[in-house]
Amino acid sequence: MAWISLTTDYGLADGFVAACHGVIARIAPEVRVIDVTHLVPPADVRRGAVVLAQTVPYLPVGVHVAVVDPGVGTTRRGVALATPAGALVGPDNGLLPDAAEALGGITAAVELTNPEWLAPQVSRTFHGRDVFAPVAARLASGAPLADAGPAVDPAGLVRLPEPVVRAEPGGFAAEVLTVDHFGNVQLAAPGGRLAPLPSRLRVAGRAAAHGRTFGDAPPGALVAYVDSAGLVAAAVNGGRAADVLGVAPGDLVTVTAEAGRGVAAEEDVAGT
Repeated sequence: MAWISLTTDYGLADGFVAACHGVIARIAPEVRVIDVTHLVPPADVRRGAVVLAQTVPYLPVGVHVAVVDPGVGTTRRGVALATPAGALVGPDNGLLPDAAEALGGITAAVELTNPEWLAPQVSRTFHGRDVFAPVAARLASGAPLADAGPAVDPAGLVRLPEPVVRAEPGGFAAEVLTVDHFGNVQLAAPGGRLAPLPSRLRVAGRAAAHGRTFGDAPPGALVAYVDSAGLVAAAVNGGRAADVLGVAPGDLVTVTAEAGRGVAAEEDVAGT
């Protein structure tokens, strides 16, 4: 596991990310580090979980550190999870389990309590530097997961609520999972929900094309498509769908056939 990835909400204006890199380099100078992002919106655990789960399958096998941690310094646990395709390290606040499933499921989990694996003095507000980075460096160097602390039951890990996806007349409704840098709106609905719908749709009440890519709608127009994560998404060709639709993560969006246009299949397709 000579790779570590870092996903945080630390931003780029301060020295937080550099401090984590420095701790890793001191303990395991041979390890290579990939910065996934440090621009997760502050304390947005859901966004961090989505980015992590949709990215780790494409990274080298290694140790994936994620820190979006509004509960730092409280009774929330720090954990490390083993999977068939690498390890995950971070707070037990729902940030890690979806990524673990994307890597094949949790095979073991421990609470990070071994003081020999942590910084000599652990700050109450910077566990990324003092807990998660040193643990990740030791794991990436080949130290066994069991040495990091006592085993915990994976069933007891904190998990985020399942996002809403439900059938609606002529289509479906789904929760906005995330909005990306381009303003594209990713819904929690799997792509199969879109397949039986016709070429002309209504997304949150607005006219949209049913397409495969952004250019399937005229410039400035809305298109619903299956994105690179296999989920239903909405975009505006040359614009920002989040602004046009006026939605944010957690909002519920309906996607239906335009009035007068039938659905290709009446039965409820791919479920959640």
